[in-house]
Amino acid sequence: MTAVVTVSRRIAASAERLFDAWLDPKSLAVWMRRDGSAPSGAVADRRVGGAFAITMHDPNGSFVHAGNYTVIDRPHTLEFTWRSAATHQTDSVVRVTFRPDGDATVVEVRHELLPDAEAVQRHTAGWTEIIDRFARTLAENGDA
Repeated sequence: MTAVVTVSRRIAASAERLFDAWLDPKSLAVWMRRDGSAPSGAVADRRVGGAFAITMHDPNGSFVHAGNYTVIDRPHTLEFTWRSAATHQTDSVVRVTFRPDGDATVVEVRHELLPDAEAVQRHTAGWTEIIDRFARTLAENGDA
């Protein structure tokens, strides 16, 4: 099975600001986490081929999500591999696109090559929570 999850939100911020927030480890630590969890730990080597790791903490433990950047096209597209316990430690692919829409930006997360139905279910719930937190966090901090 190689399933796909797609989640999108219209966020009141510029594409540049939103794109940069996906690559900034300090920003990732704030919004890249599940609801009710502590801030994540994040490191990122922000270049094509560079690695990242995000450690999410929740009441059930700590979970590492890691990968490598494959496309960095500011402020349009960010693509990276993604592996975690939920992908059975195999690489899947996440493509994030940023499309200006008036005074906002439509951010779409497309996650491909998920290994099974459980991974699809977990990532659908996870990306939905995360993109909502991303939108709230960026909206609360205002846009330049």
